[in-house]
Amino acid sequence: MSTCATASRELSEPLAATAATAATWLLLEQNGPWGAKAATESHLDSAVGRALEAAAAGTGVRVALIRRPGRHADCLEAARHEVIVAHTVPGRGWVRRGSVADPAELLGLDFGALGGGEHGGYGAEHVGGPVALVCTNGRRDRCCALLGRPLAAELAAAGHSEVWEVTHLGGHRFSPTMLVLPYGYAYGRLTPESAKEVLAATASGHVVPEWSRGCSGWERPGQAAEHAVRLATGETGVDVLTLVQESVGGGRWLVAVRHRDGRAWEVEVVEAASEPPRPESCGKAAATPSRMDVAALRAR
Repeated sequence: MSTCATASRELSEPLAATAATAATWLLLEQNGPWGAKAATESHLDSAVGRALEAAAAGTGVRVALIRRPGRHADCLEAARHEVIVAHTVPGRGWVRRGSVADPAELLGLDFGALGGGEHGGYGAEHVGGPVALVCTNGRRDRCCALLGRPLAAELAAAGHSEVWEVTHLGGHRFSPTMLVLPYGYAYGRLTPESAKEVLAATASGHVVPEWSRGCSGWERPGQAAEHAVRLATGETGVDVLTLVQESVGGGRWLVAVRHRDGRAWEVEVVEAASEPPRPESCGKAAATPSRMDVAALRAR
């Protein structure tokens, strides 16, 4: 059976600079089945889901639903819904935990402040190891169910980390995909072994560039520049690189990357189309998704 993930693998499509861009993630526990548009097609009240997405629009906050791995038939609702809020801009990140009896309570949050990195004292600081979020929404793309759900189940059974299924991380063709908190790096084409390697590295404050799609706290040109510097230097420590991205027009960017130790680089990034055409999602026509190519990397 041909899938979008199979086509992407066969074409050796690069993983780098394909992470969804979100300065802050608002993750709401919602049990039961999810539809393709989970915020309005699940046991969550559709009006509340629609209002949460509207409140987040343009703020840098991305809303997603989460649930524990396992069977997801129509199940009894928990008395409270767990909430995870995570800001993922490197060097400024945080993760806060809370719970709500009614998800509509979240509409009282200041979404603009959350997107800007201010949590306003919501909940309590996350303590403990990495939080693994594995995309499993088969109603959105079958690859996420076929590849993501077994990975989430195995990681949960192994007890290596706190594991959740999540509705959508983007990039179905890179399934199975996983976002890892507290640092907000997304990973793709994982096996149980490589996923466990990622979680162990995250626990010790490191990135695994081989499987990394980028940090969601950076826009895609910045993700490409950071990845290039990591490959050139062998640097895997999180929160040691900062960057400033500048568009120079024509699908080109100059990204200034600075290391905490004072080293600096200028990276030229160019947007290009992926050839030959391939489906970005199962069931969709073949297309040429954009990719971010590094045209030059210069030490400063």
